[in-house]
Amino acid sequence: MDVLDKLNRPLRDLRISVTDRCNFRCTYCMPKEVFGRDYVFLDRDEILTFEEITRVSRLAVANGVRKIRLTGGEPLLRRDIEKLIAMLASIDGLEDIAMTTNGSLLTLDRARELKAAGLRRVTVSLDSLDDETFRSMNDVGFPVEKVLEAIDNAQIAGLTPVKVDAVVKRGVNDQGIVEMAGHFRKSGHILRFIEFMDVGTTNGWRMDDVVSAREIVDRIDAVWPIEPVDPSYYGEVAERYRYKDGAGEIGIIASVTVPFCASCTRARLSADGKIYTCLFAALGHDLREMLRNGSSDDEISALLRRIWGLRADRYSELRNEDTIGLTKVEMSHIGG
Repeated sequence: MDVLDKLNRPLRDLRISVTDRCNFRCTYCMPKEVFGRDYVFLDRDEILTFEEITRVSRLAVANGVRKIRLTGGEPLLRRDIEKLIAMLASIDGLEDIAMTTNGSLLTLDRARELKAAGLRRVTVSLDSLDDETFRSMNDVGFPVEKVLEAIDNAQIAGLTPVKVDAVVKRGVNDQGIVEMAGHFRKSGHILRFIEFMDVGTTNGWRMDDVVSAREIVDRIDAVWPIEPVDPSYYGEVAERYRYKDGAGEIGIIASVTVPFCASCTRARLSADGKIYTCLFAALGHDLREMLRNGSSDDEISALLRRIWGLRADRYSELRNEDTIGLTKVEMSHIGG
C-alpha cells in the first residue's frame, strides 16, 4: 500500500546505513578533526541486527518501497553483509538492492559474493583521478589505482551499471572534472558529479566552495558536447546528460543549486535504528525501541506511515542563512 507525504511524494526508496564506521576520513564527510582516534562510534548492541533491518525493510516494502541502497559509513566493514543482502533479496515486492562503497574492500571475490547474495548494483566513490588529490581528500592515503580496480571488479562480477560518484569542491578537485569525464567516456560506467553539500555540521561547508551543476556541464560540454536526457524514473536524483557522439552518459547531483526536493522519495534508516525523512534532517524517529520491546508489525508499520504522512521536508529548496547553520545529522551516520 502506497503512502504519500504532505507534498504528495510517495515512499519508494530506503537507504540503510549498516554501520557508522568508515576506513576513510574524507574531508567533506568524516574530517579527522572530528572523527579522530578518540571518536566514540556505536557499540555493537546499539546497531540494528540483520534480522531487525530485514523486518523494517519488509514493512517498508509493504508501504511502497521498491529500492533499497545499503550505505554506511563504509558498508563493507559490516561483517557478513552478504547474509543481510540475501535476507533482503527474499522480500517479495523489493525490486532493487544496491550499495554505495568507497571500493577499498571490493575485491573480485567479494564482488562475486555480493552478486550471488542478491546485490544488483554498486556505486563507487572516487573524487579524483589525480592520486595526490584523491589521497588528500580521503585523508588516509588510499590510492586511486585501488579504487579503479574495485570498479573493474564490480564490472566483472556483474554489479552493473557501475556508477562512479565524485564530490566536487572548488579549489580542491574541480580542476579534474574534464579528466574524469574523459576517463569514463565509453567505459559503460556512469560518472556522476555531486555538488559539495552542507550535510551535517562538521565539513566546513561554504557556498563559495560549491561548483555548480551548470559550471560542470559547461566545462564538459566545451570538450565533448552533451545533451540532457529525461529521468529514467520518478524521483531520480541525478540530472542525466548523454554525449552527442554516443560515448555514454554522465549525471549531475545538484541538491544545492537545482534542488530536487519536489520529487524526493527517499527515507533513511540509520545504523542505530532511526528513520530520517531528509538527508539534511536534525532528528530521526526511533524504531529500534519498538523493534526490541515486542511491538507488532502492525504497530511499526503504522508508525512508518505516520512518519512519512507528516513529512514536509524540502531543505534544499528553502536553504538560507537561517537553515544552513542548524545542527544536522552527519552523512556518515545516515549514508549519502
